[in-house]
Amino acid sequence: MKSMEAEDQTEKISISAESPRGGDVGELGIGLLSSAKSRPGTWRQKCAAYVLALRPWSFSASLTPVALGSALAYRSHGSLDPGLLVGSAVAVLAVHGAGNLVNTYYDFSKGIDHKKSDDRTLVDQILEPQDVVWFGVFLYTLGCICAACLYCLSTLKLEHLALIYFGGLSSSFLYTGGVGFKYVALGDLVILITFGPLAVMFAHAVQVGYLSVSPLLYAVPLALSTEAILHSNNTRDMESDQQAGIVTLAILIGPTFSYMLYNTLLFLPYLIFCILATRYTISMALPLLTIPMAFSLERQFRSQSFSKIPQRTAKLNLLLGLFYVFGIILAPAGTLPKL
Repeated sequence: MKSMEAEDQTEKISISAESPRGGDVGELGIGLLSSAKSRPGTWRQKCAAYVLALRPWSFSASLTPVALGSALAYRSHGSLDPGLLVGSAVAVLAVHGAGNLVNTYYDFSKGIDHKKSDDRTLVDQILEPQDVVWFGVFLYTLGCICAACLYCLSTLKLEHLALIYFGGLSSSFLYTGGVGFKYVALGDLVILITFGPLAVMFAHAVQVGYLSVSPLLYAVPLALSTEAILHSNNTRDMESDQQAGIVTLAILIGPTFSYMLYNTLLFLPYLIFCILATRYTISMALPLLTIPMAFSLERQFRSQSFSKIPQRTAKLNLLLGLFYVFGIILAPAGTLPKL
């Protein structure tokens, strides 16, 4: 009896010693992904690997523009279709997630991702390249299905919806695929346009049924905040990007000007909100509540402590966007320009 108990204890110790504990769990759930790598047959771990490969922490860059465009439509027309809101959010999220997978695939194939990268989905063989490709195809297909449903539910003309949607889809792919704007210092421009004016206009047009210039103007503060996420990521990766032979805006302008640009992207939206609050309605001062987070990020960037700074900037982007949306919804009718 004691012999059997001793064998059981030995087996438990052996199993415990062989079980993976994961590495840097705080960095985008890499520890969970490591577990998925060791036992890929478990469907829960496989699903977790797929979800984390999407980099869900970055989804604020697509959700807040949709919320902003919908809020602008509500403020100008006094009504909001929840079905169109959900459809727009799913379509934009699908394109965003697929774009992240395209980025993962091409960064790996070009040898840019390595063991110290945030995204080690393919480096650590958590997923196979063909898994990433097929998942990306699925998400692009899902986005197109959502766009077709939006056409059926909305009064927006087909050519206008297709122009905006496929413009965003093409940008998400060409960021690293095909032309590869990211690798020739044009990635910042693509992100600035796609996850700002384009996404806001898309959500607004689907709700109201026509294209308008005003959403482009209101998208500027959010677009600058979204670009800050990418710029902080590129500044952190300057050394590895240079070694891989690619060129980003951060590499072109150097560390000092990168710091200055980050501060501009971080604080210029607050200046815009101050102008809107003082000239039109006090509700536009709500985003100013996030200023302490912005100063904390500035100090971290200045000290060149880039660990998790893209994730923290994305969190600021989410809160800033939500307060911006609430400010527009709470604004008295007729107080905001062009609405």
